[in-house]
Amino acid sequence: MSLETIALETVAQAQLDAYNAQDLDAHCAHFSDDVVVAGLNGEVARTGIEAYRAFYAKTFAEFPKNHAKLLNRIVVGSNVIDHEHVDRGNGDEPFQVAAIYTFKGDKIVRVDFAR
Repeated sequence: MSLETIALETVAQAQLDAYNAQDLDAHCAHFSDDVVVAGLNGEVARTGIEAYRAFYAKTFAEFPKNHAKLLNRIVVGSNVIDHEHVDRGNGDEPFQVAAIYTFKGDKIVRVDFAR
């Protein structure tokens, strides 16, 4: 494994850990100021760290028991692809998602979700 692969995996895991701890500041610290979030092959849902932060502040408030369990992770070039099992903790049916994180340096600049 290359040092770049290890570094990207470390950042991906750190943002997931912060997400599960609902630590908004630590979670957002891993994303670029101009981060883009979209559905895979779909429309852009959010652009910029302020929109990203606002979305997850609302999500964490709405789902205080939310948890994503990592099922698989692969690194290809400057992309980390996480397969996750997400349980909102509110009695709704859990779901699976693939999060495709695109990196520039040590920051995530784009996230594409397949669900």
